[in-house]
Amino acid sequence: MNIEKILLERKAILRGHFLLSSGLHSDTYFEKFRILEDPKLTEKLISEVVDRLKSLNPDIVVGPTIGGVAVAFEVARQLGVKAFYAERSDSGRVFRRGFKLTSDDRVLVVDDVLTTGKSLMETIDAVKPFKSTIVGAFVLIDRSENFDPGIPLISLLKVKVKNYTPEECPLCKAGIPLVKPGSRNFK
Repeated sequence: MNIEKILLERKAILRGHFLLSSGLHSDTYFEKFRILEDPKLTEKLISEVVDRLKSLNPDIVVGPTIGGVAVAFEVARQLGVKAFYAERSDSGRVFRRGFKLTSDDRVLVVDDVLTTGKSLMETIDAVKPFKSTIVGAFVLIDRSENFDPGIPLISLLKVKVKNYTPEECPLCKAGIPLVKPGSRNFK
């Protein structure tokens, strides 16, 4: 399956000048909701990696809100396990709504798009106090530059994309208008 071709056809890969939720700038943005809006496509894409995820033997899948919810749900559904969600708080991510992990749990942490790893690491940090075993991480799209969470990291698609700090951004210097997609509030 040509995943990049599917993403281009679905307009999940956008070109321009984007402000990412990390604060970095990029000429490429991945609009994961063009994938997640289609349950059959999401199911099909995750089925491409489900055997690799199954080999990690998780019994709970945890994803951050918002984009990680749909990914966690579908991965958990295909693995036949529970899905939990880590929500934003002033101190990172926390479990609410009665989600409780134990030290016996084997947790797979998932997210939609990986750039700096902030959401993924916040979710891992939310799991740690429960002393659960974190067996690995999965992301739909890995656009990071050598991010290592210290656990096995599996991605549906690894793409090399250049990110820039605002100070070094050639798109800003060229006067190309900056677009701020996504939902995270920027400071």
